[in-house]
Amino acid sequence: MSLGDVCKRIFLGKPLITEELSSERLSNPVALGALSPDAISSTAYGPEQILVELLPHAGLAAFILLLPITGVILLILVLVAASYRQVVMAYTRAGGSYVVARENFGPRVAQIAAAALLIDYVVTVAVQSAAGTVAVVSAIPSLGPYSLEITVGVVLAICYANLRGLREAGLPFAAATYSFVIMITLMIVTGVVRKIFWGLPVYDSEHLVGAVPVHHTNGLVMGATILVVLRAFANGGSSLTGVEAISNTVNVFRKPQGQNARRVLTTMACILGFLLAGVAYLAHATHATPYLDEYPSVLSEVAQAVFGNGLVGHSLYLLVQSATAAILFTGANTSFNGFPALASFVAEDRFLPRQLMKRGHRLVFSNGIIALTALSVALLIVTGGSVNALVPFYAIGVFTGFSMAGYGMTKHHLTHRQTGWRHKLAINLSAGILSTVVVGIFAVAKFTEGAWLVVVIFPLLVVALTRLNREYRAEAAILEMFRTDRPELVKYARHRVFVFVNSVDLAVIEALRYGRGLRSDELIAVHFMVDAALAAQLRKRWEHFDLDTRLRVVDCPDRQITRAAQVLVAKAGSEHPDTNVTVLLPRRTYAPLLGRLLHDRTADKIARAVSRIPDAAATIVPYDVQSRIREAFPDSLEQRIAREVDKLQTRVSRGEQKNVDDYEHPERPSAVIAVEGLIPGQRATIEGRVSQVEDIAKRRRTLRWIVVGDDSGDVRVTFRPGGGGADIQPGQLLRITGKARQSGNGPVSMVDPTYVVLEQPEEVH
Repeated sequence: MSLGDVCKRIFLGKPLITEELSSERLSNPVALGALSPDAISSTAYGPEQILVELLPHAGLAAFILLLPITGVILLILVLVAASYRQVVMAYTRAGGSYVVARENFGPRVAQIAAAALLIDYVVTVAVQSAAGTVAVVSAIPSLGPYSLEITVGVVLAICYANLRGLREAGLPFAAATYSFVIMITLMIVTGVVRKIFWGLPVYDSEHLVGAVPVHHTNGLVMGATILVVLRAFANGGSSLTGVEAISNTVNVFRKPQGQNARRVLTTMACILGFLLAGVAYLAHATHATPYLDEYPSVLSEVAQAVFGNGLVGHSLYLLVQSATAAILFTGANTSFNGFPALASFVAEDRFLPRQLMKRGHRLVFSNGIIALTALSVALLIVTGGSVNALVPFYAIGVFTGFSMAGYGMTKHHLTHRQTGWRHKLAINLSAGILSTVVVGIFAVAKFTEGAWLVVVIFPLLVVALTRLNREYRAEAAILEMFRTDRPELVKYARHRVFVFVNSVDLAVIEALRYGRGLRSDELIAVHFMVDAALAAQLRKRWEHFDLDTRLRVVDCPDRQITRAAQVLVAKAGSEHPDTNVTVLLPRRTYAPLLGRLLHDRTADKIARAVSRIPDAAATIVPYDVQSRIREAFPDSLEQRIAREVDKLQTRVSRGEQKNVDDYEHPERPSAVIAVEGLIPGQRATIEGRVSQVEDIAKRRRTLRWIVVGDDSGDVRVTFRPGGGGADIQPGQLLRITGKARQSGNGPVSMVDPTYVVLEQPEEVH
């Protein structure tokens, strides 16, 4: 275990093993609270952004125009929500509009949706956290000078919560959402009742010190030009951000995922529509006016007007502000759910670096979370944490995603023509066209206020994604040439060699060639399985390229590949004490910057761990993909970790090893015997977890060899051709019945037993 692993263990808690991913699912009430704060919390700043644009040009007529503009926004909300209700039913895998566009238009066109959503996620974190700070300083004005520091601190705190895993983040975020909904609903109901029976106080917008300047005009049309109205509408469009969040994280719902996601999406849209309409009406009734310093907020002014200045009223006001700050801060969490998942899908399609596909210490996409945090903090620093400065960056990405989802579902209905497809097509096409119009309005109306930056960055990001994909495809094209024009491999035989592989690429081919030249009496390729689907794909590609080196798949449920490598090499050395074990670690080399972007570098850590085992050596085999002519050379090993750190690692690893052992060697039920109780020559039934699978070719026949273990030990099982075992994969829990065998002093084994698969490994996506 490296120093980095120790730090993760201390700050993030013990690592979750892969089978625990199935428990990382949210019920509908928790999902509504955890995934909808981005959308619902936009109520806090959506109406205010409309007034910020209208008041300096339309004067008091802004409060009249506020309601029809809000009505148009609500109409778009209905269409977009209806469109995404179909998305979550047709595409239950996470990814939202990106998956819709990819499935219907191909991966290249889908990068438009990918770029839009990635930009949106970054800006969402910045806007939500900045607006949350506004809610805080509205109640405590003395904190105003420290707004940026508060905002950045909150983003870092949310990042840390997400690095610890979704389960820990779900319940607190859900509580914040429900608190906000309850308090704003109470405010709306109280305000409407007071307006009907007693009247509400009205702010003197033209004479408020520090407020946005109000244009003095007596005519509604004179001050409110078409461009001003469009700008106000574009600002108000920020109220719809987050509607797509549920479709981007369908995989966190319990089964049936599509139906549960649709129910939650509908509920979220209804809540958002009610709150947005209610707050806009009360702002209209009270003439709540935005301030140049952005605090107190319009929502804060409305709450003060509705509840009054008495003891009870002030207490309710503070509760509204607290709930508003909480949901706005946690609204950024929607991006921390969506951005890493989307980035992993784009990386899976080879348009982003592969590191974004890896799950981390707590079964989350840690690299994506860290990247999102860095980008959003940078954006906050550049804009000074101002909501008004951030809004122009906002809606282009959001509505571009809406458009791609609408057009993609239109293509889906035209292709599949399922029951009621014409009605559904009309909804999706209308949502797509209307969203495209909004994108155009926003790009033109807000171009000089900051939208130009998004207009420039957007195509550049699409080009960058395509450029990365071209690099990956070039490597794949060279690899494909190997199938038909492979060089002659030199074969020697002396000692045992393992080649650790995670994919079939040029570096792996070079490592296999290098291994052939080491005079090994046994050469085996080993893949440590952290994702069952990836392992299955690797086996298919292994057969596709007709590689004659045996491939062994070893289950690695805790994703601690270093530990698994040590165990594998140590066992191989104990079985053959007079034989040295060599581990070859393929490494792809590029130019320094490009290489770090395209591939991760975990070989050094594994090499250090393996080299500590007696009679074992690890060699990194580098291969220059770009030139294909650089000879392989072993990289030097770093020095051992200090003794004090080793002691800490030992203490930490003890708890983790117990967790993994419980998975790899589950307790047996009373109806079966322990593996250590097997008697050669007698039939028995055992249960255990599959830890290794390998296909061995002998005399033109292929045998499947597996290792199954319980809490007492392991047994080796061999399936001959026609004897079954084809469906056995690492990570499965099996019940096996057969006759035990033993040759000399060798280990006990079974041949062609009957078996039942009790539990499948959890796929990681």
